[in-house]
Amino acid sequence: MLEQQVRPSDVLDSRVLKALKDIARDQFVDEDLLGLAFADTELPIGYGQTMLSPVLQGRLLQAIDIQSDEEVLEIGTGNGYFTALLAQLAKHVTSVEIVSELSVLAQQNLTKVGIDNVMLSVGDASHAWELSDRIDVIIATAAFVAVPNAYLQSLAVGGRMLAVVGEGEVMAVRII
Repeated sequence: MLEQQVRPSDVLDSRVLKALKDIARDQFVDEDLLGLAFADTELPIGYGQTMLSPVLQGRLLQAIDIQSDEEVLEIGTGNGYFTALLAQLAKHVTSVEIVSELSVLAQQNLTKVGIDNVMLSVGDASHAWELSDRIDVIIATAAFVAVPNAYLQSLAVGGRMLAVVGEGEVMAVRII
């Protein structure tokens, strides 16, 4: 997966490549999808949600450049795979998922692979999520029509946000 798909797509950050290598994607997919676990494709995870492709995950991680001392807020936990990658790179990850069943699945998956620097929450983070402190990185793989101003105000000095913004077929990834 790394040598044939991710690296040739200009994902060259050694920390990102190590995270993709260390966190086995097949530990996060349904048994009937194991044959596609390492294919560069989105995979269904239920509830109308999908797991992003490895190349896209690598590109997003490389673009946001998470450091080992940073606190991360993830909006859209899904099955926990991207959360696990974030946790490999960051000091701590708080992740919010709107579908409670997916949050339960994510917790099981994270426990299975030994990730313990993540706090999962269930709720609708489409407008804002209350934070006790400023956050270094916010990454939203769940799409916003527009980035809520409350998130921008929650960023620490020098903080950044990566968000999927748009509707329907017209979406773009923005780094703020």
